[in-house]
Amino acid sequence: MKDDQKYYLLLDEVQFMPRFEEVLNSLLRISNIDMYVTGSNSKFLSSDIVTEFRGRGDEIRIYPLSFAEFYAAFDGDYDDAWEEYMTYGGLPQVAQFSVERQKAEYLKNIFANVYIKDVVERNRIQNVDEIATLVDVLASSIGAYTNPTKISNTFKSERGINYSNKTISNHIDYLAEAFLISKAERYDIKGRKYVGANLKYYFSDVGLRNARLNFRQQEPTHIMENIVYNELLVRGYNVDVGIMDVFAKNSEGKRVHKQLEVDFVVNRGSQRYYIQVAYDMTSEEKRTQELNSFRNIPDSFKKIVIVNGTKKPWRNEEGFVFMGMKYFLLNSDSLEF
Repeated sequence: MKDDQKYYLLLDEVQFMPRFEEVLNSLLRISNIDMYVTGSNSKFLSSDIVTEFRGRGDEIRIYPLSFAEFYAAFDGDYDDAWEEYMTYGGLPQVAQFSVERQKAEYLKNIFANVYIKDVVERNRIQNVDEIATLVDVLASSIGAYTNPTKISNTFKSERGINYSNKTISNHIDYLAEAFLISKAERYDIKGRKYVGANLKYYFSDVGLRNARLNFRQQEPTHIMENIVYNELLVRGYNVDVGIMDVFAKNSEGKRVHKQLEVDFVVNRGSQRYYIQVAYDMTSEEKRTQELNSFRNIPDSFKKIVIVNGTKKPWRNEEGFVFMGMKYFLLNSDSLEF
C-alpha cells in the first residue's frame, strides 16, 4: 500500500492464522483499506474482537444456494430441478457436477473431511464415534421433536452406550456453530412464551443430510419442511416451531387435553406468519390435521399452507392461504399474497 487509494484485503478462513485477532485489530486502524474476513465457524471471533468490530463492520451470513438460485443455473424444467435439489441440495460445487456419483462422493467427502473434522479438531473431541453417531441420529429425525436427554436414553437402551445428555448438548452446539445444523425452538402461541424442552433440528443443506444417510430415508415431507425452513432463514425471518394447548371433548363426552402443532411461527419486525408444510393434502384427515391448528390460533396474522406442486396461491373460505412449493420458492415476496 503505497498511496491513499482504496485497497481491498481478503483473508480467507482467518481463524487458522495465529494471533489473527491482533492482526485484524491493527488493520482496522488503516483508513483506506476495505477488509473482508471469512470464517466457517460462528465462534471464530473472540468476544473482544466482536466488541472492537461493533459499528465498524457487518456480518454477512452465507447460505447454500436457495432453490431460486439453483434453478436459475439448472439446465432443465422445474420438476427435474426440484427432484435434484431435494436429493443433492444447494452447495454450489454440487450444482456444477453432471454425474450423480460425483455429487454423492463430493457431499460425503465434504461432510467427513470438512464439517466433522472441523468440529472434532476445533473442540478437541476425544470420542469421534459418539459425535458421528449423533449426527446420524439428528439426520434421521429432521422435523421431529427431540432433546439431549431423549437422545442419551436412546443411546443407552438401544446401543448400550453411556453418552451423557450434557455431552450431547455440547456436541449439538458444536454442530450448530459449524453451520451444519440449525435449532428451531418451541413457541407456545397462546401462552406467548418459549418452551425449552423439545426442539427441532434442521440441516443447513439437505444434500449433506442425505449424503450422511447414504441417500436412504428420503422422506419427502421432512425434506420439504427442511427446505422451507432454510428458505425462511435466507429471507431474513426468525423461525420457531409452534405449539398450542387446547381442550376438546372425546367420543365419550369427556374433556381431554390436546397439543396442536404449527410447523413454523415466522417473524420479522412486526410481521408474523403461521406456516404449515404438507407434501400431500388429498385426504380429509390430513386437511383436518393441518387446519385445526390454524383454527385455534387466537390472532389474525396470516396463515399459510405450503403444499408440494406448482399451484398458484388461493384462499379458502376461512381466509387461509394455500400455495404450491414452486410459487413459494420462486417468488421472494410469496408470503405477502
